[in-house]
Amino acid sequence: MQARAGTFPFDVKVGHFILVVRRHRVLLDEDLAKLYGVETRALLQAVKRNIARFPPDFMFELSRTEWTALRSQSVISKRRRGGRRYAPYAFTEQGVAMLSSVLSSDSRRCRCRRTHSFRF
Repeated sequence: MQARAGTFPFDVKVGHFILVVRRHRVLLDEDLAKLYGVETRALLQAVKRNIARFPPDFMFELSRTEWTALRSQSVISKRRRGGRRYAPYAFTEQGVAMLSSVLSSDSRRCRCRRTHSFRF
């Protein structure tokens, strides 16, 4: 099923995107961007415009060690091959809810609609 930008098919199973980092179940920024149909860069820009709404228990940047371990376990490309230059951000369940709110408010400005909730 093909999704429009800003929406995702409701039959998508989010469970395989969930990781456990620092004893929190989280979704990475890149995976959330895919689910919402936006670029990772746009998602992070929206977060940075509303950074006061994301305390450390909602979102955190992976440490160098965590990012290295994640890269070794998955297909995240290495820096020298054109991959990400910065460590990904991890969003807890509360962070995903806040992100949904932030993206919805941003989308109202561009007349897009995002009404998604994720179950952890």
